[in-house]
Amino acid sequence: TGPGPGVGRGARGALPDGALCPQEIRKVVQALEQTAREILTLLQGVHQGAGFQDIPKKCQKAREHFGTVRTQLESLKTKFPTDQYYRFHEHWRFVLQRLVFLAAFVVYLESETLVTREAVAEILGIEADRERGFHLDIEDYLSGVLTLASELARLAVNSVTAGDYSRPLRISTFINELDSGFRLLNLKNDSLRKRYDGLKYDVKKIEEVVYDLSIRGLNKEATVGYFQRGLLVLAG
Repeated sequence: TGPGPGVGRGARGALPDGALCPQEIRKVVQALEQTAREILTLLQGVHQGAGFQDIPKKCQKAREHFGTVRTQLESLKTKFPTDQYYRFHEHWRFVLQRLVFLAAFVVYLESETLVTREAVAEILGIEADRERGFHLDIEDYLSGVLTLASELARLAVNSVTAGDYSRPLRISTFINELDSGFRLLNLKNDSLRKRYDGLKYDVKKIEEVVYDLSIRGLNKEATVGYFQRGLLVLAG
């Protein structure tokens, strides 16, 4: 049997059992996934030969795509009762983590800083505080940030190919600070803990890039840094 009188599209928030929600949620999530793929394809261009010169333009275009994301998320909010966020969370969890990563990547490319959860929520047009409705879960934010680390490890390698020898050192500093921050967290989520375990490989990969630059004399800052580190080891 269908919903009772007064329980139609206009009263979506009143649905007690969410019987009509999952299919409509999936439609919006599929649209979000498509937009996320478009943003990712756009940003992947920075890894190409001339991509570093086009970073500001690519970031600007990516931010335009986030306008579409905000519209789609506004639609998603209407597809389930507002107090049942976690009942349906699994439907959009993965794509939201992907969108966090993409927002974090844009902000890093623009300013080489780590985007805050509040700033990501603003970019996506959702709340940071769970008490205020559709929000960015802290674990979704952290998962997206860990994906950023892997992307930056790749960027460090491709920077060398593009002849940008100072960028890997800056990425290394950023990732080491990120790693230090994660070490302070008590990660109870098994999936998140496994993702964090991968961060140490990203740290190692970037350090190898910086070390290679230093022994080849392609980055004076890196060379001095490793020389000083070597003196400290000898002194110890």
